[in-house]
Amino acid sequence: MTAATPPKGQGPLARREARLAWGLMLPTLLSVMLVVVLPLLAIFWISAKPVELADLRPPAPVVREDLRDADEAVATLRYRVRNSSQGEPIRDVRLTDTIPAGVVVESLPEGCILDGTALACALGDLEGGGRITLEIPVTLGGDAAALEDAIEDGTVPSITGEAENILTNLEFTFENFRAVFDAREFWTVIFATVFYTVVGTCGALIVGLFAALLLNKSFRGQGILRGLYLFPYVAPVIAVAFSWVILFDPFSGSVNALLIQMGVTESSINFFGERPLALVMVTVFEIWRYFPLSFLFILARMQSIDHDMYEAADVDGASPFQKFRYLSLPMLMGILSVLFLLRFIWTFNKFDDIFLLTGGNAGTRTLTVNVYEQAFALSNIGAGAAVAVVILLCLLIFSWAFFRFISREEGL
Repeated sequence: MTAATPPKGQGPLARREARLAWGLMLPTLLSVMLVVVLPLLAIFWISAKPVELADLRPPAPVVREDLRDADEAVATLRYRVRNSSQGEPIRDVRLTDTIPAGVVVESLPEGCILDGTALACALGDLEGGGRITLEIPVTLGGDAAALEDAIEDGTVPSITGEAENILTNLEFTFENFRAVFDAREFWTVIFATVFYTVVGTCGALIVGLFAALLLNKSFRGQGILRGLYLFPYVAPVIAVAFSWVILFDPFSGSVNALLIQMGVTESSINFFGERPLALVMVTVFEIWRYFPLSFLFILARMQSIDHDMYEAADVDGASPFQKFRYLSLPMLMGILSVLFLLRFIWTFNKFDDIFLLTGGNAGTRTLTVNVYEQAFALSNIGAGAAVAVVILLCLLIFSWAFFRFISREEGL
């Protein structure tokens, strides 16, 4: 009898190759986990906690030491203690310090003991935003100036306490999500996000497709024109955004002046300050700025199509539209689908363009701008993280639908 042949891909050599492959991929997988997965888990964690901007720094007691009335017969050694958190209390606060030689302590406040030169004070609990001031009468023997420098530049006082960190405890809440969904402007933000993303993505693809069709022929100056087409995409976003703002300014913008002189309008139009015109303008800016990316990919795919098909279509008497409809478009559907997926995700996450043009005002506040406003303008980190989770869920649903339906139809 002959020995049974192991299934393909399950022999000893295949298993060794698989182990080697996983070993080579392990550094990349770990890097992805550190760069992507851990921050993502942190966003989910923070979204379920009522965290404000001040809570990012754990509650801790802070102490400052100084010497008052050093030139008097009896000086005052002062410790000012405060709670770094405005809301969380700190329990069992204890202060320790070393008194320099030559400094004689006259009396001690309640809760403080002095063992040689070691000072220890039990301050009890410190409420959120609370402050305690300890004043210890002392006399300075010898050079008073030197002793003052020794106190201020010598051993730094040590202070300890126990406090609950809202970021690390196991108490969770859905108040952030409830506040986000109950907000009066939430559905307005959703509409602005969907309009900006869908129209901006489709517009960039359509304009890029027409630009590729125009430059798919050889003519003099073709290279220069291609370079000019790439200008919106390669130019710094700050420069082009402020150029648009200046051009469309209602008081000194060239566009308004031209429209008034042509008789199109009798008064200036506030393009970036009126609803719904502001949302349309930021969407037009998105189309203008990012159509070159679609143009490059579509043109590269067009130039790889076999020209024999077009010659055969010419022989059969096909019109230019028929050649585009039945020859070019089926060949371009694959790259168009991939571009639609990438542009949709990138546009959905776009923040800088809208923020530079309108700051999220006049009905242009998208979900990404809302993350910034909740987290930093309102100092509500938990609500900002909750909006970020909503963005992630929306993109996951879109990606699932894309790969479930669209990519299957296109054979991707």
